[in-house]
Amino acid sequence: MDIQSKIDLVRKGSVLEVLTEDELRALFESKTHPSHYIGFEISGKVHLGTGLCTALKVKDFMDAGIKPTIFLADYHAYINGKLGGDLEKIQQVAGGYFKSAMHASLLAAGLGEEKAGQVRFVLGSELYEKLGNEYWKDVMAVSKDTTMKRMLRCTTIMGRGESDALPASAFLYPAMQVADIWALEADIAHAGMDQRKVHVLAREWAEKAKRKKPVAVHGALLSGLLGPGKRMDAAAGAQSEDELMIANKMSKSNPDSCIFIHDSPDEISRKLKKAYCPEKVADDNPIIQMAETFVLRDRPLKVERPAKFGGDIEIASSSELRSLYSDAKLHPMDLKTAVGRELVSMLEPARKYFEKHPKLLEQAL
Repeated sequence: MDIQSKIDLVRKGSVLEVLTEDELRALFESKTHPSHYIGFEISGKVHLGTGLCTALKVKDFMDAGIKPTIFLADYHAYINGKLGGDLEKIQQVAGGYFKSAMHASLLAAGLGEEKAGQVRFVLGSELYEKLGNEYWKDVMAVSKDTTMKRMLRCTTIMGRGESDALPASAFLYPAMQVADIWALEADIAHAGMDQRKVHVLAREWAEKAKRKKPVAVHGALLSGLLGPGKRMDAAAGAQSEDELMIANKMSKSNPDSCIFIHDSPDEISRKLKKAYCPEKVADDNPIIQMAETFVLRDRPLKVERPAKFGGDIEIASSSELRSLYSDAKLHPMDLKTAVGRELVSMLEPARKYFEKHPKLLEQAL
């Protein structure tokens, strides 16, 4: 595969930004199989934004020859008070349910068992134990020469606002994430746009410390089903663009705002029927976004409807979908039905996986 084709795969789908494309090109010129990482706190059940979005992008990376790593950030989850701040529980879920849910998401994205098994999973605490003082030395170095104000701005990576009351440990979180990139020897740091600030910090710090500077790949955050600002813990207190972006993303804190990767067909249908999808409004429409993110990136979206309502149509692109919808040539319920059918089909491997491993699913309840 030529280098431009590899770059196109990295940029495919919901990717909004690559820092920088010239650096990515140089990376492919110097390495046949660059290394990648994306990290997750461990908390509750895995929804489409965490599972399927990541898995589809990991598939693109693998097709481009990139070796992917999914980082299970147990200490970060502990700092952020996830799963009641019970570190033992966090680590149990990390190595059990969460790792399995991400594997099931890879299967749903179209990777077979063999290829999905090539994705490396790394538990944070095990990596830190292996590296010992070398890791914590990097954390201290970044903390020492980064201002409190800069660290506070970066705490939005925790899904918290700058105005939130935070424990003192939260100020170590961004420095740990920078040190994680170095510890994993990652050529590419991959995440949603909510992680941009810490990736910029890592890139700046790499130049200062003469360390490997990661290419940063940032994707759009999948919106919650209830619409802008309607998440359970959403936007009332948002004071910045970053805080509003985080407030609007799909979140497990309100199960009706998200679709879990192991939801039943009936549950998917129920949630989509209630979802925000105003007629003729394509912007900030979560159903439009899901059609673009999960279907139109790879294939046309087929909409089935009676002849008296226009008959079946195949929509080939995002621009065509938005035009039809904005012109009232596509009804919200027809769109929801089409997207629901696609999601039910795509998520079948994940559902079957957890039907075979019900005890793992119980860990997340």
